[in-house]
Amino acid sequence: MTVTESPLLRLDGKLVTIFGGGGFLGRYIAQALFARGARVRIAQRRPGDALAIRALGNLGQTQYAAADITDPVSVARAVQGSDAVINLVGIRRGSAAQFQAAHVDGARLVAEAAAKAGVAQLIHMGGLHVSADSPSAYSRTKAEGEAAVRRAFPGADIVRASILIGPESEFLNMIGGMVARMPVVPVVRSGWRFQPVFVGDVAEAMAAMVAAPSATPRSFAFGGPEIWTMGQFVRWLSRETWRKRSVVNLPDVAGSALAAFGFLPGAPLTKTEYQQLHEDNVVAADGASMGFAALGIVPRPIELVLQDWVRRNRPAGRFTVAQTA
Repeated sequence: MTVTESPLLRLDGKLVTIFGGGGFLGRYIAQALFARGARVRIAQRRPGDALAIRALGNLGQTQYAAADITDPVSVARAVQGSDAVINLVGIRRGSAAQFQAAHVDGARLVAEAAAKAGVAQLIHMGGLHVSADSPSAYSRTKAEGEAAVRRAFPGADIVRASILIGPESEFLNMIGGMVARMPVVPVVRSGWRFQPVFVGDVAEAMAAMVAAPSATPRSFAFGGPEIWTMGQFVRWLSRETWRKRSVVNLPDVAGSALAAFGFLPGAPLTKTEYQQLHEDNVVAADGASMGFAALGIVPRPIELVLQDWVRRNRPAGRFTVAQTA
């Protein structure tokens, strides 16, 4: 499940700066880099939020930099001395201006700063099936951001992935919370297909990319071993957490109505998120991007990696009595 250990894949002493490194994926990438001997600099607006990462590495392996990707000075300071830079910054909700700032302008600033500082490698987290013509602000700005990165740093590697799954993932815990609280679970776009992928496998892949850089730009697309529909996923969570729930497939008119109020605080669905549900989130089989196989990684099924999460989220947690048919 991980790249075979080899002296060629070690990163002893190398400094990797991760913008947004204190987030869900960033914590896993930091741990994968620590295992290879790299030093990791966490660059984000509030470094104090990521202090727990220090405990994942050895003494001296972790650095912190206060950096806002919309601020050229702080970005330039953060990339100084780096052997590789990884940009994970992205938002799921926000205004058009916020999407533009995070996904396009910020991504371009990071790429320009890395190029000016002579950084050898840049890895940028893009989006799966994004398009500059999309009605979704998220998809549109993600596509524009990828293009801006490649213009500023032509040798950049672009990574795209389906829904990241792990015990801490917002997606998993949002749906799991609905299953736990609601006797009837409404599902918007229940036929929407996605390819959930364990966050740890994507982190291992990105660490392997750092350990084995390429002289030419690469594009990677990562998805798990199985394709699910949203309805299947909700039913699976209901069954595995031993909660007898009725799953109701909401018609599009209801989903559209919910999304219309997405600007309100606490709204379950925004207009942008609803627009994204009109296109499947699976890895294309056209061979345009490399996958896990190119890095010697076998992705794990979510049923395996979520076993402990499932047990903890049963009605009485780990002490729930096994059900019988």
